Amino acid sequence: MAVIAGDFRNGVTFEMDGAVMQVIEFQHVKPGKGAAFVRTKLRNVITGAVVEKTFNPSDKYPPAYVERKDMQYLYSDGELYYFMDMETYDQLPLNGEVLSDAFKFVKENDIVKVASYKGNVFSVEAPMFVELAVTETEPGFKGDTATGASKPATLETGAEIKVPLFVEIGDVLKIDTRTGEYLERV
Repeated sequence: MAVIAGDFRNGVTFEMDGAVMQVIEFQHVKPGKGAAFVRTKLRNVITGAVVEKTFNPSDKYPPAYVERKDMQYLYSDGELYYFMDMETYDQLPLNGEVLSDAFKFVKENDIVKVASYKGNVFSVEAPMFVELAVTETEPGFKGDTATGASKPATLETGAEIKVPLFVEIGDVLKIDTRTGEYLERV
């Protein structure tokens, strides 16, 4: 069954020119004169590159089935990162190149989403929110309550973020891995 450009929706994946593309934005345009068209923003799921492209609504493409699997992050030996399939208990060693920027917030034993196409892993997605302990930060001062003031803090994974002045070493924080922002103390 083909993917038809006139039926594009956000998240749809298809093969185009040997690459796997995912629709991240689309707009059906019906100008007063001339034929209708579909304006899109596409992400190459393997390279992460984003392109804008216009399609005829009747264009057809083969669907691409991207597999997303929950796996447990076990450990890293410097060059390789090891993940375990929760169903088969198979271990999967992966290169650091496929890890997202948000991976700096993942600690051992966390569950992540491993995305692959035809058996080739192209990304490891961190959970949207994680809870991590603060291992290093400057002490806050009494009476220092300037609105919105922040200080750097190092988390147990080694990642550095900005936190409010009242946060102390040992506090467990909820972090949004997409933005790297502190959300709240847990």
